[in-house]
Amino acid sequence: MNTHCWSTVRLVLVCLILPLPLTLPWAWAQSWPVVENADGTALKEHLRMLTLALKKNGGSWPASVERALGAAAGDPAVLQRVLDGECIAALTLPSTGPPLLQAAAHPPALMEQGWRSVLVKVINEARQQSTLRWESPNAGPRPNTPKERIAERWLGIDFPDSPPLLPNLSGERLEYRMVHLWSDAAGERPATLIATMGNASGGGMQRWDFGQDAGGWKAEHDCTAEVRNGALKITPSGIDPQLRVAVKQPAGEKLLRFHARNSGSPAWEVFWMTTDHPEPDAERKELVTVFQDVANGSDYSVRFRSVSELSGLRIDPGNGGSACEIENIELIALDPPGPIPVRAEIRLQTEPSHEVTFDVRDEMGLPTMASFVIKDSRGRVYPWPVKRLAPDFFFHEQIYRGTGEQVRLPAGRYKFLSRRGPESLPEQREVDVAGPVTLAWKVKRWIDPAADGWYSGDHHIHAAGCQHYTNPTEGVLASDMQRHITGEDLKVGCNLTWGPCFDFQKQFFTGRIDEVSNWPYLLRYDVEVSGFGSHQSGHLCLLRLKEQIIPGGESKLHWPTLGLSTLRWAKAQGAICGPAHSANGLAGDTGRVPWPDGPGGLPSFVIPRFDGIGAMEYVADITQEVPGPDGKLVPAVDFISTMDTDRKAEWNLWYHTLNCGYRVRASGETDFPCITGDRVGGGRVYVKQHRRLNFDEWCEGIREGRSYVSDGTAHLMDFAASGVALDSGSPDLAMEAPGMISATVRAAYRPGAGAGARVELIVNGYPVASQEIPADGQIRALTFGTRIERTSWVSVRIFPQAHTNPVFVQVAGKPMRYRPSLEWMLRAVDQCWKMKEPTYLAGEKAEASALYEAARVVYRQRLAEAE
Repeated sequence: MNTHCWSTVRLVLVCLILPLPLTLPWAWAQSWPVVENADGTALKEHLRMLTLALKKNGGSWPASVERALGAAAGDPAVLQRVLDGECIAALTLPSTGPPLLQAAAHPPALMEQGWRSVLVKVINEARQQSTLRWESPNAGPRPNTPKERIAERWLGIDFPDSPPLLPNLSGERLEYRMVHLWSDAAGERPATLIATMGNASGGGMQRWDFGQDAGGWKAEHDCTAEVRNGALKITPSGIDPQLRVAVKQPAGEKLLRFHARNSGSPAWEVFWMTTDHPEPDAERKELVTVFQDVANGSDYSVRFRSVSELSGLRIDPGNGGSACEIENIELIALDPPGPIPVRAEIRLQTEPSHEVTFDVRDEMGLPTMASFVIKDSRGRVYPWPVKRLAPDFFFHEQIYRGTGEQVRLPAGRYKFLSRRGPESLPEQREVDVAGPVTLAWKVKRWIDPAADGWYSGDHHIHAAGCQHYTNPTEGVLASDMQRHITGEDLKVGCNLTWGPCFDFQKQFFTGRIDEVSNWPYLLRYDVEVSGFGSHQSGHLCLLRLKEQIIPGGESKLHWPTLGLSTLRWAKAQGAICGPAHSANGLAGDTGRVPWPDGPGGLPSFVIPRFDGIGAMEYVADITQEVPGPDGKLVPAVDFISTMDTDRKAEWNLWYHTLNCGYRVRASGETDFPCITGDRVGGGRVYVKQHRRLNFDEWCEGIREGRSYVSDGTAHLMDFAASGVALDSGSPDLAMEAPGMISATVRAAYRPGAGAGARVELIVNGYPVASQEIPADGQIRALTFGTRIERTSWVSVRIFPQAHTNPVFVQVAGKPMRYRPSLEWMLRAVDQCWKMKEPTYLAGEKAEASALYEAARVVYRQRLAEAE
């Protein structure tokens, strides 16, 4: 659960209950406790720590309390009365006998959709120094919650226990504890408060403060980690950074808390390992939303149960590519032989907040939808993500709102950041909310490829699995995903049903665009072979299906483990097919073809491991033709997915594919919310449409290659080679002999920050000419010249943001055969078979072996044809 900074509204006193196995409703009727002759020095120091804690998080005492505390002049009796005047409850810990829990007669109200800081008055006659922690069944997250429990989870509770405050009681007779409360809606409702107390020695807790060293935490994958200025700084070096530490604790309920500052992806993961399951897996994992750009960081927590002895922890700090810091980590045992939690009932009143209505217009003045990130002056995100359900996603900072839609906010000043996909200009403004307000926004663009017929799409998004919840519904609905593609100005979204929630999500497949589509924003359900069938030898994206389930059953359980068998079935329907997240498995070094790598490692002739779920069996499948809808043979693979994994590895495999003479095109995907949960359309393909946008024709544009891939910050439109346009559908240039060609492209570049870009002309994977363009978003017509010596393919790229598909140049009628790439592919087939042979079922293994051998034969034949 995320700890937010505290509001500046009045502080109220909330009780913590000692961990004794009883509930004490009778205690509320007792007289209000007052500590006589309180230690003035200790109370003043304690008040100073509370004030520092508020300032650390950007808050302060309410003005009335500030004045009263100043007038108290340090008198402990007056200080106590001032704070007691804000109380709703008090807890007495007698030296003998049961604790006493008491309520104020008129507890102050909470604020709808907002946070209020609260105090706990503790009269500690027993002089205990235990840790105090509390929770509530009303405060649990709503995602992954059964439908019948959603309404009761209306409360938010959290508490600071990092410096200047500490997790333990001080042992003084009188102190106040801070707790934060959030409420989702106005009105009066009951809440159950549950408290636990640790023992005086702090047993059952392990803490890493990173004052001197990492305390055993190590960078395990795709990152470096070093202790700097009292924090563990993690710098990603790849797409999947991972930290790991060995621990030893008995089985039971655990709470992992950490204080982090994050400037990258908000989607973090926490894994726990046990002696009988020493490696991380999906069964022992929780997702945590770690917000970006909160200046002082925030506290986060994950509660989990280890069914056997705990042996390790792993934290994966997102994949946003930006550094983050963890100030401290704490692992707490919540189970016996420690204390037994106790509970009490309390009624809390919530005052209504204010309705904020959006009026969002596109560049033509028409009503539309955009994304909004809303933060208060302390960096807290609204609406609170922990309580979000679709269409707002709990793993996002942003929400999507269109004209006439609302959000409710407490009174205060907020920063609104609006954008509508990467082609828009972000707009930030400060808004004072003191009552109902309507906010007018008009989208400003820096480029509009669709105006020239280049329509963006993401061929790989999901409505279930990964960061989506399985409760209160099995994933989300088409209307939710339509909102997201519209808000990101993504013209086409391919919603792929896959393993998680397959039998629920399959009901939405119709074989045509979904009825929620609102032209030009088209949503369609299709299939990713993932979590079933041939997924271990490489996931497959199957687009434009007429039937979504292969014959032999009604679900995901009977699909073949040989990918080519699935491709045969899909291509017979006229589907467009290609591997997903292609670079997954293309790391490592198992040897190399003796040929120098290209500039910057592109192309590379190192043979990767082929041990993942990306473009694996692909290296054999591209050699095959299968019957299409009319029975005529067509290539088994149409495209290779790019833009969501390591670009070098993706493009390298694609370059080798083209160099072997296979006309597989590049398409762009995000694999939302699995590879990234940031937003749909993080990886895109822009397809040229000569008529009104139509989904079937858009898919045909992927197959024909009249497209370029991009992350949306760079654009390469209207590429042509000696007059042969990429968007012609037949991008072939014939030359009788070697000679010069000219290449043209309309290029634009506007990243969020940074210098200009190098636009490179690529021939057979190698840059042969380049021009620099500034990062100003202006479209520039560029012309390149180069000499073509032999049959080649030609394209343009801005690494790593964008790449066009190729124009094919045939010289003297000879086929495309590049010997080093053919040798690389032949080695790749052997390595892939070595890794994937165990993944095929016994009944399919002979056919799989025959496929790989057939691929070897084809590559050898082409090697014989190579110059």
